[in-house]
This record gives sequence, structure tokens and C-alpha cells, in this order.
Amino acid sequence: MRIHHLRNATMVIETKDKFILVDPMLGKKGTAGPTFTLFRFKPQRNPILDLPDNAMEVVNKTTHCLITHLHPDHLDKEAEKFLKANNIPIICSFKDKKILQKRGLNVIESVNYWQESNFLGGTIEGIPAKHGYGFVAKPMGNVMGFYIKMPNEKTIYLSADTIYTKDVDKVLKEYKPDINVVACGTAQLDVFKPLLMTMEDILKFTKNATGTVIANHLEAVNHCPTTRTQLTSELKKHGLMGKTRIPNDGQVIEIE
Repeated sequence: MRIHHLRNATMVIETKDKFILVDPMLGKKGTAGPTFTLFRFKPQRNPILDLPDNAMEVVNKTTHCLITHLHPDHLDKEAEKFLKANNIPIICSFKDKKILQKRGLNVIESVNYWQESNFLGGTIEGIPAKHGYGFVAKPMGNVMGFYIKMPNEKTIYLSADTIYTKDVDKVLKEYKPDINVVACGTAQLDVFKPLLMTMEDILKFTKNATGTVIANHLEAVNHCPTTRTQLTSELKKHGLMGKTRIPNDGQVIEIE
């Protein structure tokens, strides 16, 4: 198995002859949407950098697409064009199915919380995600993580845009995924509490994960202040860097 990290939460999971595109934001710098903050962090239109040069080479091999939620940094207009033009099969939350179908996308499977659905000869299960601490989680809307089991492959937990919750804890401790993807940008708007895990909870997530942790959602949108350098420093302080991968955009992670 290979994990192609492209930008932000966009990745491609390569397994045998399948290429699974996750949360595609494919547009050029500044085309996915307006800045998410005006004064807390430097106002810049998102994404704040272009895709790496090698990104579309693997994106063009896409056979399926997973969408955790509908925010523009996880599904932008350019990605919708790509998915429609190639009639890519989409797997998403049952709460997003109708909206995506109205946009003309080819939804072949909608997933419910804590229920297994068929996926590439194996199963995919919806895991609750909470996009923020306190009140802000409600207006941020629906998000779904995914737990994936495919024949003769490592199990994968895509935790999506979430804080650390009892549901996240349950998956890490009871399901014990081989690969755990976590959004580490500590996103925050001009007001309210953070939208993603604080550093304390990122460390907790990494500590409680029995398998490899892959950190994403870094240095690609203007409201995510945490850098790869800062994250690396904190993980090293707590002896957790050995189980963690913090890929650069365009990097491929080989999973043994």
C-alpha cells in the first residue's frame, strides 16, 4: 500500500489496482475560497499554495473517491469538475449523499455511523467526527471519519476534521487501526475555540494509536497555524516521532 499525500487533507490511497482519492482540493492557489480569518492569522485566499507538480499524475489514476465533508478545503470546484468529467464513483456520509447527487456526482455508496458498508471487497464504516470544541462545532456541520478494511491490506482510520472525542478514542483503542490519519493544523477562526485538535489532543491521539500515524491538514490553508516543524518538535519531546509520519506535499509513504 502507498499513501500519496498531496496537499491539506487531499491524498490518494494506492492499493493493488485501485487509487482512492480522499477529500480532493485540486484548484490552484487562491481558488478554493476566501480567507477563513481576517485578523487572527494573515488573510490569504485558500489554498495558500499550489498542488505539487506530481499531484495530477496520481490523481488522474483515481478509481474511487472518499469525501468526509463538504467544506471547500476538502472538496473544491476544480475537484467537482474532475469527479464529474471522469464519472468517479463517490463514497460519502449518508448526510451528504443528496447534496452531492444534486451537484451531479456519482455517489455509489453512502455510509452510516458505526455501520459497515461494502467497499472494494472489504468494508468501510462511518465514524463520528466533531469539527470543533464547544459551540463552533454546530455551525461547522456534518463530518464523518472512515474506518476501512480491505482484503490483505492494512486497516485505515481516516479521522477527518475532528477534535479528540470518545468516538475517536474508541476506534484507536478497540479497533487498533494499522494506519491513523489525523488533521493536525489546529485550525481556528477569528472567534470561537479551535476547529481541530489542539496540540495536547494531537499528542493524545498519537500516544493512543497502536499503528502508524500520518499527520495532514498542515500549511495549506490560512486558518491552520501549526507547522510541520512545530509538530515535529512536540512529537520528539514526547517520544512519539518514531510512530508518526509528517509528509511534505507530494510525498509518497510506503506502508509495509
